[in-house]
Amino acid sequence: MSATPTTGREWHLVARPHGWPKPEDFALRETEISEPGEGQILVRNIHLSVDPYMRGRMNDAKSYLPPYELDQPMLGGAVGEVVSSRSDAFRPGDHVLHGLGWREYALLDAKGAVKVDENVAPLSTYLGVLGMPGLTAYAGLLEVASFKEGDAVFVSGAAGAVGSEVGQIAKLKGASRVIGSAGSDEKVRLLVEEYGFDAAFNYKNGPVTEQLREAAPDGIDVYFDNVGGDHLEAAIDSLKLHGRVTVCGMIAQYNATEPTPAPRNLTSVIGKRLRIQGMLVADHRHLQQQFVGEVGAWVRSGELKYRETVVKGIDHAVDAFLGLLRGENTGKMIVSLGD
Repeated sequence: MSATPTTGREWHLVARPHGWPKPEDFALRETEISEPGEGQILVRNIHLSVDPYMRGRMNDAKSYLPPYELDQPMLGGAVGEVVSSRSDAFRPGDHVLHGLGWREYALLDAKGAVKVDENVAPLSTYLGVLGMPGLTAYAGLLEVASFKEGDAVFVSGAAGAVGSEVGQIAKLKGASRVIGSAGSDEKVRLLVEEYGFDAAFNYKNGPVTEQLREAAPDGIDVYFDNVGGDHLEAAIDSLKLHGRVTVCGMIAQYNATEPTPAPRNLTSVIGKRLRIQGMLVADHRHLQQQFVGEVGAWVRSGELKYRETVVKGIDHAVDAFLGLLRGENTGKMIVSLGD
């Protein structure tokens, strides 16, 4: 159990990025920490999450989440230890999952926190394989894409936190073939040798459409899109009649400063009667209990494997985020502030 602190550091957005974010768009600032009021808890953060969706919140544009405010602490998933509580629901020493990341200490209403158990799974997994990315993979494949046994599945960004879980769930649920794309030969080997993908390719090694055709000569039934752009175009080319696409992210376009061309083969959507559907994980909270039960069992049994890329220290949170956008992570990118 930790003593109640008087100050802590937090990351602020100080300028809205144009194109790729730069370190000078952010500032690490020290601030005073208040005691909890009635119904509040004070949490010492242990692990912070950095995720691709955060790039969109740095723009002053209407979206499904409000933009980050300038000169205010940024938000994101975090797991930490309660150090002070004025809520009957939590005691000092409890571990909780909450949404006030990007800082060393978080003061929040108790209703905004969920208790987690490190004896069930390591605390960092509640930000990754058993957290928001995991539920995104589970819901996006099974509910949004209407996956069924025997489907052939293509996943882009397949070595990331979401993509690696999508591919493994598909295999565990009886996919006929699972193909993944990634940005290095090392990640391609990981997908096949550790995660059990049937085939994988490095999208930097040649046109995605050609590589996907070679990896899936009989076509695909489902595409789980984390990238957009040429990957979506390639998937439309390879999708069979009545194929389904879950559009989870388009990281290839997040930092674009000019309009990006849409897939040039969208007319195929008509003839093939394709279904292309965007998803937000918040729409699928009703699956939370089912997800934790099923995926948690696979993690404990070793049937579903996961990787984490851990960056140490609050000082390096922005470095971790920028590295994530460059694809330097394998699996979930975590910023660890200590045990």
